[in-house]
Amino acid sequence: MREINASKIREAVTELCLRANFELRQDVLRALRSALKKETGGRARNILKSIIENAQLAKKKRIAICQDTGLVSIFLEIGNDVAIKGDLEEALHGGVEDAYKKGHLRKSVVDDSLMRKNTNTNTPCIIHVDIVKGDRLKVTVSPKGFGSENKSAIKMLRPTAPASEVTDFILEVVKNAGADACPPLILGIGMGGTFDHAALLSKKALLRSIETRNTKKHFRMLEKDLLKAVNSLKIGPMGLGGKTTVLGVNIEEFPTHIAGLPVAVSVSCHATRSAEKVL
Repeated sequence: MREINASKIREAVTELCLRANFELRQDVLRALRSALKKETGGRARNILKSIIENAQLAKKKRIAICQDTGLVSIFLEIGNDVAIKGDLEEALHGGVEDAYKKGHLRKSVVDDSLMRKNTNTNTPCIIHVDIVKGDRLKVTVSPKGFGSENKSAIKMLRPTAPASEVTDFILEVVKNAGADACPPLILGIGMGGTFDHAALLSKKALLRSIETRNTKKHFRMLEKDLLKAVNSLKIGPMGLGGKTTVLGVNIEEFPTHIAGLPVAVSVSCHATRSAEKVL
């Protein structure tokens, strides 16, 4: 049994929150540069150039990529041969609080959905835990802004629904998002499980590199078809027209009940942020 002190986890969360907010993921940056080469419209090209320049300046000057520094979700993969010494939950919330204070990041969390009083710490964060084999602990943070989060959606489709119905639902979600979600987008799709698990799968899909495809052939094809279909909408960068409405589509799936087909769409903006570390 390997012991990991909670203080080390707190330090890791702080480091990852700062990295995620200051440094755009390399897969996203490569996709933006690739999109710039394909765009022919002057306005779309100028927007993509500005987005890329913004990411470069954020990394260089250690300032936030986006003013909405998000509500932080933390995904833990804890090895079954790991023992955590100390208060894990306190370490996770504390690591977020430390990062947002140290990095002068906007604190956007309110303590009550209706009363709306700011906690002034950007906590609590959302915590997801998976138990895996081994003696390592993987920490992934995802600070997600709500311009795109507000456009996410879920639908319980009929179990006999064809792939075309899944596609139609996802296209409708993107059309509804329009410019409000700050395209070009990244779409995380969760399919299967239950209502809540499909939503979680869609969030996990956003953590995967957009250069990595689903391991199952029919889902790989659906990812490819969705990428083409969404870009054919020509909503374009920042909703002002162009070839690039979406940079990537990732699908995560899980077995489900014979009577249902849950499909969740996590819409994420061009500043899709996450960072991970293995302890």
